Amino acid sequence: MTVIRKSITLTAQQDAFVKSLIEQGFYTNDSEYVRDIIRQDQERRRQRLNLNEALIEGLASGPSDSSLERIWEEALGEHRASK
Repeated sequence: MTVIRKSITLTAQQDAFVKSLIEQGFYTNDSEYVRDIIRQDQERRRQRLNLNEALIEGLASGPSDSSLERIWEEALGEHRASK
């Protein structure tokens, strides 16, 4: 993996927050914290895109003939099977 150096500017309060996380052992350095924030943001955005795609697919499929109870049971079954 290629490493690229970046320079960022933080307020004194933000810097103190990051330093406190490092002192508490959550991260070993500032860069590790920033990389973790980026990974979390990437994951949230991926989940949001997946949700949007599912909503669009659902809207495109039109109304269902199934009852709400049946739809819920199917969704729970799929969820349990995916674990």
